[in-house]
Amino acid sequence: MSPLEDDLPLSDAELALEPETGTGGLRLDLARRLAAEALGTAFLIIAVIGSGIMASQLSPTDVGLQLLENAAATAGALIGLILMFGAVSGAHFNPVVTITDRLLGTTTTRETGLYVVAQVVGGCIGAVLANLMFELPAVELSTKDRSSPALWLSEVIATVGLLLVIQGCVRTGRARAVPFAVGAWIAGAYWFTSSTSFANPAVTIARTLSDTFAGIAPSSAPMFIVMQLVGMVVAFGLVRLFYPHVTREATDG
Repeated sequence: MSPLEDDLPLSDAELALEPETGTGGLRLDLARRLAAEALGTAFLIIAVIGSGIMASQLSPTDVGLQLLENAAATAGALIGLILMFGAVSGAHFNPVVTITDRLLGTTTTRETGLYVVAQVVGGCIGAVLANLMFELPAVELSTKDRSSPALWLSEVIATVGLLLVIQGCVRTGRARAVPFAVGAWIAGAYWFTSSTSFANPAVTIARTLSDTFAGIAPSSAPMFIVMQLVGMVVAFGLVRLFYPHVTREATDG
C-alpha cells in the first residue's frame, strides 16, 4: 500500500515494491517475475500489432480512424496488464522503465539485465503470435520506414513523458493511479507525437517482425532505440530534480 502523502518522499525500500518503480509487492522469486515480464510484454505487443492489423481491415481507407483504434486498444490492454502484473513483477514491460529503476537504485544490476532479456524475448514472441492470429507469416520483417529527425525527437519526448508519469505518480503516493496514467499517456502520445510513441526498446524490436500497420523497418529501429535511451537519461535527471532522493528505511505497516 502506498504511504500517505504526509510521509513523502518515499524511500528506496518503499519504491522497490511499487508498480513500475520496483519489482512487485508480492516479493516473488526472480523466475516468476521474469515469466510475468515476458508474458506481459508479449500481451502488450499482441495488443499493439493485433489492433493495428484489425484497424487496417475494418477501416482500410481511413488512416486517422486506424490510429484511433490502435491507440485505444493499446491503452486499454496496457492498463489491464499493469493491474494484472504490477504486484507480481512491477509490470515494467519496457527496458527504459527497468533501467531507470536501476539508475534510481530500486532494483539490482542482475535483475535489470534479466528483465530486459525477458521483455525483448516476450515481445518477439508476442509479435509472432499476433501475426499468426491474423493468418500472416509468423515472422515478416517490416518495410515501414520510420526515419527522420522529427520522429527521433518524438521518441525522446514520448519516453521522457512516460517515465515522468510513472515516477511522478509513485513518488507522490499515487501508485494506484499508475495503470490509468500510463494508459492515458500512451493513448495521447499516439496522437501528439509524429512517431506514434513507441517509447519502448522491446516494443520497437518486436515491431520489426510484423509488416503491418504497427511495424517499423529493422533499419529504422536502432535510432528509435537510441532516442528512447536519450529520453531515459533526460527523465532520470528530471526525476532527481522534481522528486528528491531519500535514503531513510521504509517503516512497517
